[in-house]
Amino acid sequence: MPNLSGGSTTPSSQSTVREFVDESGKLWSAVLRGDALIFTAIDATRGGTRAITVELNALDDSVSDDALRAWLDAAPRIGTLL
Repeated sequence: MPNLSGGSTTPSSQSTVREFVDESGKLWSAVLRGDALIFTAIDATRGGTRAITVELNALDDSVSDDALRAWLDAAPRIGTLL
């Protein structure tokens, strides 16, 4: 029987979640999805979600919190589609 899902049986890209604090003390999570680094505010209801394109192979401990803060500052907010 053919595979109807059309999806790959190999695992997707790295999805390690990192947590860090920005300059103002807000707690954020960061996850790498393909070439997009997606930030989500954890402890703030109005912090929103931001994303930026980065060239990373993995979001591991070699990526410093300072680098995450710089990318967060440069990342535009993701708006709601209507």
